[in-house]
Amino acid sequence: MKIEGSLFLSFAVMLTICRVEVAATGLLPPESSPLIRHYYKVHNTCANVEPFVRQQVKALYDKDKTITPKLIKLLYADCMVNGCDASILLDGDNTEKKSPKNRGLAAFAVIDIVKKVIEARCPGAVSCADILNIVVRDAIFFSGGPSYPVFLGRRDGLQSDAAWVDLPSPSISWETALAYFTKKGLNMQDMVTLLGGHMMGRTRCSNILDRLYNVSNTGKPDPTMEATTLSYLQKQCPKKVKLGQSNPLINLNPDNPTHKFTNSYYSRVLGNKSLLGVDQQLLYGGSDAYDLTDEYAKGIEDFRGEFAYSISRMGGLKVLTGNKGEIRLNCHVVNKP
Repeated sequence: MKIEGSLFLSFAVMLTICRVEVAATGLLPPESSPLIRHYYKVHNTCANVEPFVRQQVKALYDKDKTITPKLIKLLYADCMVNGCDASILLDGDNTEKKSPKNRGLAAFAVIDIVKKVIEARCPGAVSCADILNIVVRDAIFFSGGPSYPVFLGRRDGLQSDAAWVDLPSPSISWETALAYFTKKGLNMQDMVTLLGGHMMGRTRCSNILDRLYNVSNTGKPDPTMEATTLSYLQKQCPKKVKLGQSNPLINLNPDNPTHKFTNSYYSRVLGNKSLLGVDQQLLYGGSDAYDLTDEYAKGIEDFRGEFAYSISRMGGLKVLTGNKGEIRLNCHVVNKP
């Protein structure tokens, strides 16, 4: 591994056996250190929370395979804005959920269903923030991805403000994207790895129109995009939609129409076939970014392990623990005094 290699090897061993107890310190960002494995079993508040969640996620995934990319996006929108405190789930006129940058977020119903089941078994015990992290892990697993340890003990935030939402544009430059991830407490390896979440899911044509027709205000398509890919995308995403026509949705990864966990995203980057500008920028982020992209394209096992590592790190950003925050009884609203 190019960065934090010895640390990743230790984590990879833990992922392999899936039952080894380790401290969170060192694996996750510093502020996440209070999180531990089997938090609810240790505190005797909901020992079987993870089997309860996995059963529900399996039933939902069997009905709708698209919940995995939707849930990954939901976790990203929560953790990368104001920390992993489930503030993205709160309803209201001026909440993160209502921000234009979060338009299109889905899978809220998945969290509601799981929360209802957990509340019936362990009333007032398990936070929405922890449920979101467990649900994402299980959805990734059912899509063919890794099953990794989830450190628990998060509490839910008490407020949500659309003004906090600073999610970057899909056409962001490499330098600006890396600065954003670094500011949040992650690093270049995390960024390259987490962008691999675009292996599945869909995006609106409006997010790529600049690359298809007017890159950098030149009035021309992005010259770095492979010709066949450009032609295909221009057919899917016309320059202007007809009156009354909705903004079309297209697969982020046309090589993966069934939304499985795959490394084909990185092969598309190397072939200049990426849809989003930020994805194609991986080729221009220096030798370390290129080498990681090439490594992941050649070996899915390397990618599987490091994706688990980086999404765990993201899940530990600015968590609330101890007496901070609360455990919401309803993930959409804060508890009444």
